[in-house]
Amino acid sequence: MRLLVIGGSVFVGRAFAEEGVRRGWAVTVFNRGHSQDDPQGVRSLRGDRTRDEDLAALAAAGPYDAVVDVCGYVPTEVGRSAAALAGSAGAYLFVSTINVYPDYPALPTDESSRRHGGRADAGEGEGEYGWLKDGCELAVRAAFPGRVVVLQPGQITGPHDRARRATAWLRRAAQGGRMAVPGPRDRALRVVDARDLAVFGLDLLAGEPRDEVEDYLVVGAPDNGSWGDFLDACVEATGSTAELTYVDDAHFVDQAVEPWTALPFWVPAGREEFAAVWDASSAKALAAGLRSRPVADSVRATAEWLFGPGGQEEAFEDYRHFGTWTPFMTAEQEAAVLAAHDASVAQGGSSPDPRP
Repeated sequence: MRLLVIGGSVFVGRAFAEEGVRRGWAVTVFNRGHSQDDPQGVRSLRGDRTRDEDLAALAAAGPYDAVVDVCGYVPTEVGRSAAALAGSAGAYLFVSTINVYPDYPALPTDESSRRHGGRADAGEGEGEYGWLKDGCELAVRAAFPGRVVVLQPGQITGPHDRARRATAWLRRAAQGGRMAVPGPRDRALRVVDARDLAVFGLDLLAGEPRDEVEDYLVVGAPDNGSWGDFLDACVEATGSTAELTYVDDAHFVDQAVEPWTALPFWVPAGREEFAAVWDASSAKALAAGLRSRPVADSVRATAEWLFGPGGQEEAFEDYRHFGTWTPFMTAEQEAAVLAAHDASVAQGGSSPDPRP
């Protein structure tokens, strides 16, 4: 199998490239060479997807049995890439996003949910992220009619993760001490490992078409781990002495802790606009063969990379829109949250995790 990965050096693209190499496929990666070194065992082609001459050279370096596009954000750019490769590739897998569904995360979501209605001819800056990604899907379908697979992931974790969510929790756990975490521990969490996303995508490319519309919402399995499982794994994987203290959401809100950014994966209870953040369905993908590893396994592998040579630099360096942003509430906020929690419990209040 001759596989082309547009991107291929960072996180999800790297997972696809490495999985292709593991299978013994001939893997080519195409990128500008600016982010980090390409995986071992691939053929590296340098170029910019916005330059027609680079795309022509990429097509001439084929043929390819399949293309995996992990870094398409602007419909016109994605459409140009797909059109350039239409004559030299057999199929096109586009990694999109759950955000093509505008009612997410307020409402439960699956592949039948209302879509943004993006445009294939939209350019940079003409719309929001989800709307543009919807347009990218349309652009790919126009160039590869009947030869497209679209994966729509939710929250992705795993080694080489630069999204600063699981890695932020791991870094905090590694510091040890008493650790304020939103309760209860059995609240839902739904994540998918980038390596599982890659295995599923390449299985689809290697097999026969399974559906007239090859859209797959990929948010992980509903039983691969809870919020408490994730946090326990963060402590265990770091080997730290961190003591998890489950705290009511209200104490974080009172200290102006920003949901999701200052505490990744957290949204206070009662926020209607986020009511279904963990209520998206991977049922179609699971029926088609998606295997979603336990969240604890993903956390352990992420920690091995993060605390290995160069891991923290890779995880938290400037990248795309992240810049120098470093997530997590301040030590002062955490101390205030814990003090408010302790005072509430001392006055007879309940704890989200009443176990000793």
